[in-house]
Amino acid sequence: MFRRTFWFTAGAAAGVWATTKVNRRIQQLTPESLAAQAANKAIEAGHRLKDFALDVRAGMVQREAELGEALGLDAAPPADRELPEPRRRAALGPTPNKTTTTFSSRPSRTISYNRNEDH
Repeated sequence: MFRRTFWFTAGAAAGVWATTKVNRRIQQLTPESLAAQAANKAIEAGHRLKDFALDVRAGMVQREAELGEALGLDAAPPADRELPEPRRRAALGPTPNKTTTTFSSRPSRTISYNRNEDH
């Protein structure tokens, strides 16, 4: 009698355990869960890539300092490099607005083609 009760309880517990495992696996394979897992992996990869880029930048700064010291340069590279000021357009002169192309097969004969005439 106790033997049958033991095996019945063991079977019921195994059934509950297996059902729970299967339901968890099914929940993990839903499209929403897969999308969330992919998003988490992408964020994790982004963090790793950012850490790698910061390590590379730190290595570059360290190497530049070593090279500057080896070459006898006293000035350290600026920590935050800025782009040069943009050149003023007026200082470069007016830009031609050329819409006419001239074709010449012989020096005496010139054909002018204006692209704006087609519209």
